[in-house]
Amino acid sequence: MLRTLLLEEMTWPEVEAALADGYASVVVAAGAIEQHGRHLPLLVDAVRGDRLALEVARRLGRSLVGPTIRVGCSEHHMGFPGTVSLHGDTLKAVCLDYVTSLARHGFRTVYLVPSHGGNFAPLAAMLDELRTIGAPECEVHAYTDLLEFVGLWQEAVREAAPELTRGVGGHADIAESSEMLCIRPDLVQEELAEAGYVGGFDAALAERIFGEGLRAVTPNGVLGDPRGMSREIGERCIARAADGIAAALQAVRG
Repeated sequence: MLRTLLLEEMTWPEVEAALADGYASVVVAAGAIEQHGRHLPLLVDAVRGDRLALEVARRLGRSLVGPTIRVGCSEHHMGFPGTVSLHGDTLKAVCLDYVTSLARHGFRTVYLVPSHGGNFAPLAAMLDELRTIGAPECEVHAYTDLLEFVGLWQEAVREAAPELTRGVGGHADIAESSEMLCIRPDLVQEELAEAGYVGGFDAALAERIFGEGLRAVTPNGVLGDPRGMSREIGERCIARAADGIAAALQAVRG
């Protein structure tokens, strides 16, 4: 029995023993430091990545959890103060070095899990290079379907509170805000929660956001409506997201 699944909390002998015991896979979240409306802090996608990666690793089995990549591709959020963004090439370089390091120690599978919408497409684009250049002896997989991910949130909210399903918009919404009530409730300012763009999230809206910036769509930085957030909704969203991502990664790996 491992003391922890978190790689960064282990000693090197513990990592060596875990590898010998068949823990040859690592789940790595790719988060962001960016605005999340007036009621949530900048670190939402980073700490959500910590929790999501752990839940996915538990479902995959025999998997450790690598340190979350805390800063991601957030150019479309740069219209809001405080956002920190990486260029796609920078994120790719970080992932290349990360995967190569894990492969050199004997890990044979790395799962990249985005906890920020702006990282889905960059991760998909870099996969071939990660596999052939970064670690040809190591399998690298990533969850890359942003629309499907938002759909997982919609399903979870529909189960917990059907009347609030319209509040799912994909960013600082009822789902994400509820997750934060479970992860860092001390940083959620519920009294400041307000609706943003509530027209629904689809491929056309995503293209506009990534092209023109989020502020062109929603002046307060919210996609959806966070009002009505609750811990019950948050736990359902976390579980449904982890279930869906783990199933998708297992299917890809075969």
